[in-house]
Amino acid sequence: MKNIRIIKNRSDIGAGTRGADMGIDAMEIAAINLENSFFNTWPSVDVKTHNETIYNKVNHSFAKRIGFVVEQCTRVSNTVQEALSNNEFPLVLSGDHSSALGTISGVKAANPRAKLGVIWIDAHADLHSPYTSPSGNIHGMPLAAGLQEDNIKMKINELDAATFNSWNKLKNIGTNKPKFLPDHLIFFGVRDTETPEDFLIENKGIKNYTVSEIRFRGLIKCVQEAIHRLQDCDAIYITFDVDSLDCDFVSRGTGTPVSFGFNPIEVKSIITEFLKTEKVVCIEFTEINPLLDNKGNLMAETAFDILNYCFE
Repeated sequence: MKNIRIIKNRSDIGAGTRGADMGIDAMEIAAINLENSFFNTWPSVDVKTHNETIYNKVNHSFAKRIGFVVEQCTRVSNTVQEALSNNEFPLVLSGDHSSALGTISGVKAANPRAKLGVIWIDAHADLHSPYTSPSGNIHGMPLAAGLQEDNIKMKINELDAATFNSWNKLKNIGTNKPKFLPDHLIFFGVRDTETPEDFLIENKGIKNYTVSEIRFRGLIKCVQEAIHRLQDCDAIYITFDVDSLDCDFVSRGTGTPVSFGFNPIEVKSIITEFLKTEKVVCIEFTEINPLLDNKGNLMAETAFDILNYCFE
């Protein structure tokens, strides 16, 4: 891998629990303790955050701090687009997963006519909209925004004008059209979903390779099948949320840990198999929360081990 640009986005305002803003630093500490020079090898850029707004009163409970999330995702989008335009490979390290909408938007803005494939390695589907979200945490909404999917049929919330306008701004970052098609979205490890998300997965025909399916059918076979599903795509974006890992086997150092997930070797294999296609144009690591780690700094250490393996 050449011309990596590390993009550090320490924002965690889209999450329901504080601490993911420290995840990048925890990964760097893991590298330092291993005397690994990865973070000194490649140039990096820090994206300005709005983490101070966590002290503000939440006015839009169905999409908390959405105005600031729009600004944050716009910054991430612009940074990713700039890296790609300079023929660099954006390696995005993020706090919470709401920023993935910004990353995807930047990839699409840099390649407006390209068909984009999205590989979502995560315990969660992140397909909620402000109309369907029970929590209002925007880290559960990036894929719905990327698909421009309100999921009105499953609506449980009535939006005020400000939330409505901000949600539309979020959906239109980078392009005023959907960034990718449901056929080009593939889940790996999703196992903690809610009814509105299940509705979209079923009705849009979104493929989810569960942990059990991968272990039963074989990881390489499933990944090759996924690559075939994306054969019409010109570019692929991969996001790795550490809660896709088995929290009991690895660590609970993430905002929403879920049992029965992947082991680190499986995640390494999934990512590297896609890298072999030479279609991958951007990778994102996200949702490491060292404040919640019940095993020292193990989640960040594991994430860095995966990162270093994939980019060796």
